[in-house]
Amino acid sequence: MATATTYGARAHARAQEGSHTEAMPVVPASAWPAPPCEAGHLVWAETVAAGNYTHKVLARGTELRLTDLRGDACAHLLLYAADRPWERLNVADTVKVQWNAYLGEGQLLLSDQGRVLASLVTDTSGRHDTLCGTSTLVRNTQRYGDGTPQSASPAGRELFKLAAAKNGLEPRDLPPSLSFFQGVEVRDDGSLDFTGSAGPGGSVTLRAEQDVTVLIANVPHPADPRTEYVSTALEVLAWRAAATAPGDPLWEATPEGRRAFLNTTEFLAARGIA
Repeated sequence: MATATTYGARAHARAQEGSHTEAMPVVPASAWPAPPCEAGHLVWAETVAAGNYTHKVLARGTELRLTDLRGDACAHLLLYAADRPWERLNVADTVKVQWNAYLGEGQLLLSDQGRVLASLVTDTSGRHDTLCGTSTLVRNTQRYGDGTPQSASPAGRELFKLAAAKNGLEPRDLPPSLSFFQGVEVRDDGSLDFTGSAGPGGSVTLRAEQDVTVLIANVPHPADPRTEYVSTALEVLAWRAAATAPGDPLWEATPEGRRAFLNTTEFLAARGIA
């Protein structure tokens, strides 16, 4: 189809309506071809390409499932309270308060206010990281020759900058991130051992315990020893559900978690939300 004229370009663009590629958002999300059987109404459905990013504001109670489709995705995640981005994921407190540096089912993702931003309700991968953060422009340039967002080897922090800007955030608003689907363990001598992926199909489901802004960069883990830039597609699905309530096993699992949930509920109740 000729695109040399405005009319031709318009006709070409309109002809793309309804077409699908492997990596793209589905709008509306309810049109996703195979919704998860446990899901209510889908509010987010997207496949994130290797070396790409995505972002969304999710309501309290929404469940978010990330799936490593082919075994080499690495979902670097940041969370912010949606209407007050100065309250954000604090990886150090997430580790310290729960006495555990390894993410898994039942863990809570905490802000520096001692409140729960999200809870990790299911995990079939077990290969995650709270220690290394994401990749940087300087490091990717050293390793792969380039780390800019438009290159073949974009760095996670550079993609986070783009996702942040689309939500009114600046580079100074980017704290250390978590990584799902590529694991790291601490050896006895304090050095880190990259454990890699659990293989294709691993997934985690997070539950938003407040309204949250979610930023995701799908790029290789910074500790990945492979010399090539290796990354594969990440599936992102979210659906309406309910926030964790008193009596839920997740709420009652530990004294520290119980206090974090109480801190969250008290804050939201004062605002007429919970």
